[in-house]
Formats: sequence, structure tokens, C-alpha cells
Amino acid sequence: MAVVSAFDLTVLGCSGSYGAARGGACSGYLVRAGDAAIWLDCGNGTLANLEQHIDPGTIDAVVITHVHPDHCVDIYGLHVLNRYGLERAHLPVYAPDGAQDTLSTLVQGDWGDTFDWRTAREGEPATVKSARLAFSRTDHTVPTVAVEIEHAQRRLVYTSDTGPKWDGAAFAPDVDLLLSEATYLHDDIRAPIHLSARQAGERARAARARRLVLTHIWPTCDPERSRSEGSDGYGAPADVAAVHDTYSI
Repeated sequence: MAVVSAFDLTVLGCSGSYGAARGGACSGYLVRAGDAAIWLDCGNGTLANLEQHIDPGTIDAVVITHVHPDHCVDIYGLHVLNRYGLERAHLPVYAPDGAQDTLSTLVQGDWGDTFDWRTAREGEPATVKSARLAFSRTDHTVPTVAVEIEHAQRRLVYTSDTGPKWDGAAFAPDVDLLLSEATYLHDDIRAPIHLSARQAGERARAARARRLVLTHIWPTCDPERSRSEGSDGYGAPADVAAVHDTYSI
């Protein structure tokens, strides 16, 4: 029988919008897909957690889903490490159009040649070694992309931040793992630019996702209530992301 190459997701941060007392770090994930190592979102606090799992100098690409700091601000630390520590250049960074310029204030407008900035656009797939990436524009206040990563005929979809107007139909159903934002509980949706745990579960069920992991939970929400509500919407047990958890895909 053929051996299936490794494909896994490690949570580096999962707090919604600002750092929580538990876990602390905001959105960030390490995806290892065969020979590819991808840092998927690099919110505040995630670089230190990344270093506990992999040498940052071996990362093959970074994906920034949007320019809200809780999803991207640790790109500054990676820039400093690569430019002045490792003297490494041209690391691919996939991000929505305009992200390079918006984030340039972090480095006084001078990224040097540390990164190779590439635009993440819907309908324009990308390849990082043995991993295939696809993007879909979500329902959020700034240009934001959901990300599909495919490897060895298995698929991970990360919703990033989105309101309920995005339903994920850009990606085929039967995804192996859906990593979905679930910022709020359903009886306290404070802004329509994010999902509740119930909405996340309902979308996972509609997409026939084989596994649902809830993330980006508002720091004052009880994660067990989010788990219960997400599971009800999904019709099966949902997981709640926690820092350093790893999921096989």
C-alpha cells in the first residue's frame, strides 16, 4: 500500500482580534504539506510559537490573508530575522493586492529584497513545492482571502475572517479539514463581519467538511460554549483550536 506523505496543521495562535489571557497569540498556523512548510497568517505572538515547531529559516512561503494586525504584524519580526540574522532573501509572501505597501510602514518603506511579494487573487492558484494553493475573497472590511491548500489529494480550507455573505462555494465540497473563524456566540454577534460558532458549524455541514476546527474566538467567549454551538450547527463534534495543537489532514 502506498504511503501517504505528511500533511498537517499546527496552531500557532487562535485568539480573535486581540490576545487572550489563555494562549495569547492571535491568528497563525504552520502547514506542513509533504516537502512544503507554509506559515499561514502571522498575527501578533505567532513568530515565537512558530520557532517552537520549526526553524523559521526553512519556511518555504508565507500567506497573509489580510492586513489587520492580528493576522499579519509578525511579518516584521520575520523580516528582521531574515534580513539581518539569516541574510535570506526572496521568501515568497502571498497576500491580497496592496498588502506590501500597506505593511511597509512597519519597515519605513524598505522591505529590501527580503520577500518576494505575490498577489493572492481569486481564480489564480499558486504552488509551493508539493502544495497547491487557491484563494477566495471573503466578506470582510478589507481585502481578505480564504485559502485552500491541497496536497496528496487532501484539502485544508481556512476561512480567515469573514461575515456570513461568504459561503465558501469557491472551493469544492468534501474538504478534509475546515479551519473556520468563529468569533462570536450566536446570541451576541457584535459585528456582521465575523461568524458565530453556529454559523461556522452550519457552513461546515453545508460544505460536507470531514472535520471542523473553530478558531479566531473572541477572547472573552467561553471556548466550550463555542464548541457546543459549533457542534450543533455542524451536526457532529467540532474542535476548538488551541495553541500548539496539531491536526493531521
